[in-house]
Amino acid sequence: MSATPEPTPRQYLTIRHAGSHEIEIKKSRFICHLARVTDEDEAQAFIAGIRKQYWDARHNCTAFVVGDEQRRERSSDDGEPGGTAGVPMLEVLRRRGLTDTVVVVTRYFGGIKLGAGGLVRAYGNAVSEAVDEVGLLERRPVALLAVTADHTRAGRVENDLRAAGYTVSDLAYEAAGVRIEVGVPEPGVAEFHAWLAEATGGASVAVAAGRTYVEVPV
Repeated sequence: MSATPEPTPRQYLTIRHAGSHEIEIKKSRFICHLARVTDEDEAQAFIAGIRKQYWDARHNCTAFVVGDEQRRERSSDDGEPGGTAGVPMLEVLRRRGLTDTVVVVTRYFGGIKLGAGGLVRAYGNAVSEAVDEVGLLERRPVALLAVTADHTRAGRVENDLRAAGYTVSDLAYEAAGVRIEVGVPEPGVAEFHAWLAEATGGASVAVAAGRTYVEVPV
């Protein structure tokens, strides 16, 4: 029986970096904290850290989405009326098409009730504005190729790779020469081999070294 091939990674959106953003509505403070995570354990650890830091807040409501092929989503109202906090927060992440992202909105109650509709808008807007502030990026899967070059040619090969628009992800200086790891979009691998042969006069070759992602701001 043949082994099931691994699924080809897909490009996806996430936030550029961790951050926070605060809004105030009728004297209530809503502080949105957000971060990039790779799995549910990291998301829960981030949530626990925010709850510990803001232990005196009335609510620390949460939402996260992790994974690409098998997405995992969770949300919590943390004492707010059901469906008025975690769900609208999660809906912002869904609507933006984000994954590997966790958000916590800390609320300090200002003494004026907002009603169910007001809470939904407040929590959703807190997340939406925070996402706008930190910005988004697209993570694109690329084939990782290892190019070998002797020490006298390595500098020129690296410069030519960058000038041609290829992503150099690592350099390793070894006794036999220099190993240059390059990210190449899957459809362009054959073209890359042809380019490398021409650019180096056949002096350098490339071998498959796995897959990685490149991050492109959007």
